[in-house]
Amino acid sequence: MAVTEDLSTRPTLHMTRVFDAPRPLVWMAWTRPEMAVQWMGPVEWPAISATQDFRVGGEWRKCLRSVETGEELWQGGTYLEIVENERLVFTFKWDESHEDGPPADTVVTLLFTDTADGRTHMDFTHAGLKSRRSLDGHRHGWTSTADRLEAWLAANKDETGGTPS
Repeated sequence: MAVTEDLSTRPTLHMTRVFDAPRPLVWMAWTRPEMAVQWMGPVEWPAISATQDFRVGGEWRKCLRSVETGEELWQGGTYLEIVENERLVFTFKWDESHEDGPPADTVVTLLFTDTADGRTHMDFTHAGLKSRRSLDGHRHGWTSTADRLEAWLAANKDETGGTPS
């Protein structure tokens, strides 16, 4: 999907995080579906499925399931930019109405850099959200997701030696 609309007129979520893990491991966590499904989604809506065609123009899909109700939320998009271990840009859209009406095309941009002490700095932007309500919902969802990623990285850093296998 090519984003043709000017998303700058809609709300944007921007977050930064520093993870106590090397950049290649953080990159793999985002780009390997078998890893992403273990931490993706907020704590109350963890991912149960993740698939992808990891190439520029390739599509990705994830399903989140409510731990309370079992309701499922599907989302997907297309990879727009891939610079290994540095930059990942993809479109994001819910399959069905979510939060405040029909789905909207949005764009997520992730930038990864090394810190002086060997950790990974992640700059996260989710642009083109529909409304303030959508911004607030995504802020909660992505913050909880980043918390889950942080825990997953801590639990898996030793198993992998902190480097890709």
